[in-house]
Amino acid sequence: MGIAEILPGVSGGTIAFISGIYSRLLNALKSLNPKLLVDFYRTGFRVTWKALDVFFLLSLFLGMGIGIVLFANVISFLLQNKPVMLWSFFFGLVLASCVVIIRDTNMRIFETYLYLGIGISVGLLVTQFEPLDIEPTPISLFFGGIISVCAWILPGISGSFVLLIFGLYSYVIESIRSFDLAALSALVAGCVLGIMLFSRILSFLLAKFRNKVLSVLVGLMFGSLVKLWPWKSTLSYQMGSDGSQMPLIQEAVLPSTYTILTNQEADVLQALLAVSLGAALVIILHRINLRSNISYD
Repeated sequence: MGIAEILPGVSGGTIAFISGIYSRLLNALKSLNPKLLVDFYRTGFRVTWKALDVFFLLSLFLGMGIGIVLFANVISFLLQNKPVMLWSFFFGLVLASCVVIIRDTNMRIFETYLYLGIGISVGLLVTQFEPLDIEPTPISLFFGGIISVCAWILPGISGSFVLLIFGLYSYVIESIRSFDLAALSALVAGCVLGIMLFSRILSFLLAKFRNKVLSVLVGLMFGSLVKLWPWKSTLSYQMGSDGSQMPLIQEAVLPSTYTILTNQEADVLQALLAVSLGAALVIILHRINLRSNISYD
């Protein structure tokens, strides 16, 4: 999930979804609420610790932190030098995930296809949003944190891509580098509020309308495949404070068109290999989940 969050376009929620920890993650996150202090006073440390699933959250966020620290430079290198292979790997991973997880829905009823179509439409729409030019104030960072963390929880929508759309991505990255406490505090406050609210809503919807919600989530993943297509033509960039360019709006092109536009090899065979590796990883995770009796709800 940490590696996925480095890439604007790959959702950490997707990785949680295909690894079978999505339901547990939502249940743990929805336990983060003001009532927690009251429960702690009434029931004590041990009961509250267990209710929060602290070991799970610590393991998850520690793993994400390690993934970000260890692979940030690797992902940056691959984006610059082997973008087709990198995006191909995640394309295969998400595509295979859609095929595997959709089997957990009721494909015999019409509503499954209806909500699947809604999810695909929303996923495609998000990838086509025009970037906004929002001034990075504490208020905008707060609301940006709320929306981006909701995207982080949802499979198929990248939180970092949402920040890119809002025009806040470069500012947030620079704030992290410079350890700007004022900016980061506003962002984190928004993220905490967003997690507290949205995790409860999404967990409730999954419990009450599982097939519908699962269909929408798989649709979001299908829609995100446009963003993960290995061969892209970049239409606009967002400039970082260090002068670097971050692709903002891209359109999918054929491998032959990609070669003409970029003067780079399409690397079709390598791309197919990377797609296969991504799909193989999903199959391995799925078999582990089956042995552990984990479902995708």
